[in-house]
Amino acid sequence: MTRSIIDPITRIEGHLRVEMEVVNGKVANAWVSGGCFRGMELVVEKRTPEDAAQIVQRICGVCPVSHSHSSTIAGEKSYGITISNNARIIRNMIEGAQFLHSHILWLYNLAALDYVNPLNALSADPAAATDLAVQLGLSTNTDYVALQERLKKFAANGQLSIFSGNWFDADGGAAYKFPAEADLILTAHYLEALTMQSKASEIAGLMGGKMPHVMTIIPGGTAFVPTEEKLDDILYLIRELKAWVDSTVLQDSLVLGQFYTEALSFGKGCGRYIAWGVFEGPDWPYGGDYTTQMANRYLPSGVLDADLSLTDPVESKITEYMGHSWYEGTNTYTAPYYVTKPNYTAYYKPGTERTENGHEIGDINDRYSWVKCPQYDGKPYEAGPLSRILAAYVRGHKEVKPMVDTILKTLNIKLTDAQSTLGRVALRQVETVLVAKWMEEWCLELIAALKGGDSEYFREPEHTTGIGTGFWEAPRGALYHSESVKNGKIDGYHIIIPSTWNLAPMNADGVHGPMEQALIGVPVETIDKPINALRTVHSFDPCTACAVHITEPATGKSFETVTNPWGVK
Repeated sequence: MTRSIIDPITRIEGHLRVEMEVVNGKVANAWVSGGCFRGMELVVEKRTPEDAAQIVQRICGVCPVSHSHSSTIAGEKSYGITISNNARIIRNMIEGAQFLHSHILWLYNLAALDYVNPLNALSADPAAATDLAVQLGLSTNTDYVALQERLKKFAANGQLSIFSGNWFDADGGAAYKFPAEADLILTAHYLEALTMQSKASEIAGLMGGKMPHVMTIIPGGTAFVPTEEKLDDILYLIRELKAWVDSTVLQDSLVLGQFYTEALSFGKGCGRYIAWGVFEGPDWPYGGDYTTQMANRYLPSGVLDADLSLTDPVESKITEYMGHSWYEGTNTYTAPYYVTKPNYTAYYKPGTERTENGHEIGDINDRYSWVKCPQYDGKPYEAGPLSRILAAYVRGHKEVKPMVDTILKTLNIKLTDAQSTLGRVALRQVETVLVAKWMEEWCLELIAALKGGDSEYFREPEHTTGIGTGFWEAPRGALYHSESVKNGKIDGYHIIIPSTWNLAPMNADGVHGPMEQALIGVPVETIDKPINALRTVHSFDPCTACAVHITEPATGKSFETVTNPWGVK
C-alpha cells in the first residue's frame, strides 16, 4: 500500500488529516483525523458563566459570536433568565453580521479557488466578460480591463501569493471548466468579497465592541446600548452589504452548477442532517418552551433522517463515542456530560511504521483523531448550512422553500441531488441572501423600538445554581454548549461544535463519520492532485487546517508537497 501525501490543504482553519484509499479511480475508504487538542471545557471550570461566554470565543476566530451566543444561552438557562426583545434583536444582528462575514469568506476566499482559475482570466476578453456577466445575471461592479491589467502585473512578478499552491493544472488542466471570461468575473467577485466581509465584521465590531471576540453578548441580554447615530451607521453598512449580496452570491453559485454538474453526483455523506436553529424568532419568548423556541427561529431546528422525515431535537438522544478518539476509555456518553480526559496514542500502529517512496507511513491505529464521535440516536448526522436549509425546506419555510425550488429548477435537479458536494455550495447561499434581508429588518425593528422608548437590554439572574444547554448554530452548523453551575461557578462544561459532527471518526459499529462517508466514492483522476476530494472537504467548510493522504495500491504512485513557508509539518 502506497501513500500520496498533500500537506496541508489550504483555505480552511485548524488541523486536519485525511487519508483515502483509491481503487479504480474512486475513493474506497477514508479516515478523517483532527490533529489539535484544545480542552476548552477544562479552561472554563470554576469560572462564572459570564467568563465562559468570553473565553469560549477563543475556540474560533471566524465564528466567535456563535460560541459566545451558545454559551450565553446555556448560562441563561442555568440562571433562569428570559432575555428582553431588544436583546433578542441585537444578538440576532451581531450573529447575522458574523454569518455574512463567514459565508462570504467561505464562498469566495476559501472555496472558490477549487473552481475558479484567476490565471486563466489573463486570456479573457474584458468586453466579452461584461457581455457574459449580463447574460448570466452576474454583478458587474468591477472594471474588467483594469482588473486584468492588475492580474497581468501580478503574474509577471512570479509571486502568486493568495493564488499560489492551488491545483489549476489538475486532471491535465481539465478540472477547471470556466471559460476565461467567467474566471475574470469570479476573480473580480473574489476581490470584492475581501472588502464586503470586512464590512460585515465592522457591523459586528460596532455592536460587539470589537471583532473577533465580541464583548456585548452576555448572560442576561446585551451590553450594547444603541443610539440613533450608531444605528444609522449600521443600517448604511447593512444596505451596502445587502445590495452586493443580492447581485452576486446566489447567481455565482448557479453558474458553478452549470459548469460543474458532476459535483452534484458525489459527496453525499451520511444523508442525515441535524440543526438546532438560529436567530431567535419574532414571537419571542414562546412561553419558555425550548422546543417551540428552536422550531420558530428564523432558520428553524430539525432532525432529518435518511428519508428526510423531520422530528424535533431531543437532547437525551445526543451521545459521543470515545473508542476511536484520543481520550480515555471506549465509553459512549449521553449529553450533557463533563468528562474530557485526553489520552494520545500513536496515529500509526506501533511496529507498522515504514518508509515507502520517501514517506513515513504505517497502519492506522484504532484511535486516530482528537475529534470525538457525536451521534444522534446512535447514528452519524451532518451539521451545517445544508442541514439548516433542508430542515427549513421540509418545514415549509415561506422564504427558504421558494428560493430552493428556484435553484432546483434552474439547475434541473431534484432535492436529493442537492445532497452532494455542489449542493452544499449552492444551498448555503440561500442563507446569505436571507440573512442580509433579515439584518435590514432587524435594524429597522430596533430603530422603531428605540423611538418608542423601549430601553430594556439586560435582566438579572433568578438564581445562580442550575443546569443549562445552549442549542444554537454557527455558520458551519449545529453548536452545543451545556454547563452545570453551582453558586455562580461552573462545575461542568460540555461542547459539541459543528465540525465535531462532520469530522467524526468511525463509531463503535465501524460506521464512518459524515465527511468520511462523503469522501468515499469521490472520483480521483490524478492521484497527486485529487481535486474532487478537495472540493468535497471544502464543501463542509471544516474548521481545520488539513493534510490529505491518499492510497492507491495499484499504481504505487507517491506525491508530497509542503506549502508551509518554513517547510515544516
